Amino acid sequence: MLSLDHIAIATPDLATGTAWAEMAFGVPLEPGGTHAEMGTHNRLLSLGPEEYLEVIAIDPDGAAPGQPRWFDLDRFRGPTGPGAWIARVPDLDAAIAAAPDGIGVAWSLSRADLRWRMAIPADGRLPFDGLFPALIEWEGAAHPAPRLPDRGVRLTGLTLAHPQAEALRAALAPVFSDPRLEIVAEDSPYLGLRFDTARGPLDL
Repeated sequence: MLSLDHIAIATPDLATGTAWAEMAFGVPLEPGGTHAEMGTHNRLLSLGPEEYLEVIAIDPDGAAPGQPRWFDLDRFRGPTGPGAWIARVPDLDAAIAAAPDGIGVAWSLSRADLRWRMAIPADGRLPFDGLFPALIEWEGAAHPAPRLPDRGVRLTGLTLAHPQAEALRAALAPVFSDPRLEIVAEDSPYLGLRFDTARGPLDL
């Protein structure tokens, strides 16, 4: 089974994305770091003891990988907004085998003392126009979420809108169960998020 691990907010540059998120949530973001293998960097926000949000952008000082970056960032032009959701798995190889075509292959990644394996598509774009979750397997006990200050922000809704809603529902139903998830049929795909914050509900 998959469980929600974190949310990625895509932005054309990290300063812009950080300012946007801090204005939207009304709380500061925490330092993240760089992902040398992907040429990206991020800032972080707690969503509770086991979940978090990252604002992620191409690192202008980083080296480009030998393929398109994760979350389709190479083609991203803005504005800042929901980019992808990432699901935690106990066995990445088994999860990849059960996932739709195009989920990607396993990469071994690291940042400081964090170690994880993640399925990254060869073209950078996740199945179902980016609405199927990226798959991650953390190695060891270290995880970003419990290290982050709790600012009282919680994810309360995850909406996946896609013209092939039934196929997306069928792909997720056997492996992911979360009362916050809603899959709806829409002509244009989008990822919708709802949060509880100290200032009230926030829809993105």
